Amino acid sequence: MADEYERTIVIPLRKTKQAPRTRRANRAVKEVRENVARHMKADLEQVWLDASVNEKLWANGIRNPPNKITVKAAKFDDGLVEVSLAE
Repeated sequence: MADEYERTIVIPLRKTKQAPRTRRANRAVKEVRENVARHMKADLEQVWLDASVNEKLWANGIRNPPNKITVKAAKFDDGLVEVSLAE
């Protein structure tokens, strides 16, 4: 599989603070998916989050996700977008 293109994206997670405390990490995961889908021009179902991204969002528990996260998104020829942490 040849990469169509890769992009490093800094995703602000400000809207997660609007969610109830017990749903903030879930909201952060949804925000990452939506942001990457918008910037990579893909469907939400085509965005695949790596386990490292999920662990980073849930590292401080459900109540305190990070304010922003830097990810590397790679879009493949079949339309699948793979999201991993930027090094």
